[in-house]
Order: sequence, then structure tokens, then C-alpha cells
Amino acid sequence: MINNGSANPSIQNGDKCTVVGGVHQGKAGVVEDLHESSGGNWTLTVRQPNGDRFKTLAKNVRTQTE
Repeated sequence: MINNGSANPSIQNGDKCTVVGGVHQGKAGVVEDLHESSGGNWTLTVRQPNGDRFKTLAKNVRTQTE
């Protein structure tokens, strides 16, 4: 579990999520490869249902239960 600065800061690998900001806004999928970058930002990979993947910042992601 991480604190990404959101109202409900818990995001974990395997969570279903929606991207609410940034270049990939509006896309959804499953969280993979959650980690803290060398610059101190939490990043993750989102795998979409069609198998495509993209990296984004955790602060731009909300789990579908939030």
C-alpha cells in the first residue's frame, strides 16, 4: 500500500483502476509494477483489457472502488 497524495491513498498491484489525469486520462485497466522512482514519485504500469500496457504516475490513478 502506498500514499500517493489522494483522498484514499491505497493502490496495490492487481487493483482495477481508471486514469483520471495525464496523457492516458480516461483509460482503465489493472495496476502492475508499482514502485517508487529514483525521483521519489510513485509510478505504475496499467495493463488494459486488450493487453496493451502503459506507465503513469500513481497520483493520476484511482481504483475503481474509490
